Amino acid sequence: MTLTDEPGARPVTNRTTVHSGMVFDIVRDTVDFAPGVQFDREYMRHPGAVAVLAVDEQDHVLLIRQYRHPVGHTLWEIPAGLLDVDGEDPHVGALRELGEETGRTAARLRTLADLRPSPGGSDEVIRIYLATGARALDEETGFERTDEEAEIETRWLPLADAVTAVLEGRLTNATTVTAVLALAAHRARGGDDAMLRAADAPFPERPGRD
Repeated sequence: MTLTDEPGARPVTNRTTVHSGMVFDIVRDTVDFAPGVQFDREYMRHPGAVAVLAVDEQDHVLLIRQYRHPVGHTLWEIPAGLLDVDGEDPHVGALRELGEETGRTAARLRTLADLRPSPGGSDEVIRIYLATGARALDEETGFERTDEEAEIETRWLPLADAVTAVLEGRLTNATTVTAVLALAAHRARGGDDAMLRAADAPFPERPGRD
């Protein structure tokens, strides 16, 4: 039997928007779980996101340094952003985010991993792409970095050093941890990128909005 997460949402008999926010909403659902069993759950409704792990021919990975106010830390992360552009394919959005945050694009994208960072409290799902053939953009993106993004720094780090930083607790961003360890596992079993899913692979777990 193949090990896989299985869809199968239980009926929702009532939904109330507790908070409507700038990026996400907080809702309260009454879940008809089983005959005679109902319960309420509050969680974050999120548009979803994409992230990009860019790697060069020497297996250096590209990280950005960015302040994250909710946790009060400046974190080393991989480029990432919301799926908030109507009609934009996720892999196109990933390249856009890579360009806006690092001034680079990539010759090739493959799907590295899909991640639900907090399924007990959010419907957010993140698709992580592996980018190879990275190069500087020929032209400016026209995107002006503001707020936290105004101080973004970039650094290429050997993959082995990134793995060590994860295992020593020095890199803690969930998407970055997943990406680094997924790439290390991919390399350990041969590292043939053709084994990975295509950049435009179906993304059925991307949150919908009704």
